[in-house]
Amino acid sequence: MTTPSADWFYARGSLERDGWETVVDRAISGWRYTGIRVADLAAGDSVSLAAEAVERIVVPLAGSFTVRYTLAGETEERSQVLAGRASAFHGPTDTLYLPTGTTLSIEGAGRVAVAEAPTDQALPVAYLPVADVPIELRGAGRSSRQVHNFGTPASLAADRLIACEVITPAENWSSYPPHKHDEYAPGVESSLEEIYYFETAVTRGQVAPGTASPFGLMRTYSSEAGDIDIMAEVHTGDVALVPFGWHGPCVAAPGYDLYYLNVMAGPDPDRSWRIRDDPAHGWIRDTWVGQEFDSRLPYTS
Repeated sequence: MTTPSADWFYARGSLERDGWETVVDRAISGWRYTGIRVADLAAGDSVSLAAEAVERIVVPLAGSFTVRYTLAGETEERSQVLAGRASAFHGPTDTLYLPTGTTLSIEGAGRVAVAEAPTDQALPVAYLPVADVPIELRGAGRSSRQVHNFGTPASLAADRLIACEVITPAENWSSYPPHKHDEYAPGVESSLEEIYYFETAVTRGQVAPGTASPFGLMRTYSSEAGDIDIMAEVHTGDVALVPFGWHGPCVAAPGYDLYYLNVMAGPDPDRSWRIRDDPAHGWIRDTWVGQEFDSRLPYTS
């Protein structure tokens, strides 16, 4: 029997809690290893998080913020200004990693996300300035997309948490070929839960009427690890959860750019991000050889 998409896909506002527009955590049945919180703040507003056994990355989506935090076992409050960006489509942002057991508050104006993963292992605070965020172009042609690897194993020392963000220009496909990471096969595949948090916007250089409604599409389907079936129209603020299964593509509709923040973690003994392509579609990677990237990329400021 197929799991209804409603169990793993959530429209904006349907996960609102405690002053946050979106909260994904263990309160969702069957969800264990990852979390995300998203807040939309007006000037002078703030949100706070108590000390919990989770590591966190604060990611400005749009706007600038000040993060005040106190580490486990300390009484001194520290602070870090995050310069942020105009929107999620204006290139990468600076980010802040905070270890398990940290209390924090975030003040500013705009949209901010906090990626989470449960852990008892405390690692150092890490501020990653925007100039140090690795920008990767993947795919080719109409499968070109831009990836900001601020929270991947090569860029960040964390215990479990893996995070990155993807910008897909209008008419392009990303998270493609469809792939999975739902079983541990050392050196071949990781076992990772994954969160997709989406934003959409009128594509760069395009003038749209006030009635425009930016959107994209996202697909997830069953693997041997479990039954799941999502074919969803996605808009700013929507969230898709991938507990298992093949996922992809994510498609940016003509006229509209697509952004998503990915948050991953799992039970494996090592923190790695290894995927296995759906054998029905993996051959498509070979067709990219010699093709140019989409000339619209990279999106910077």
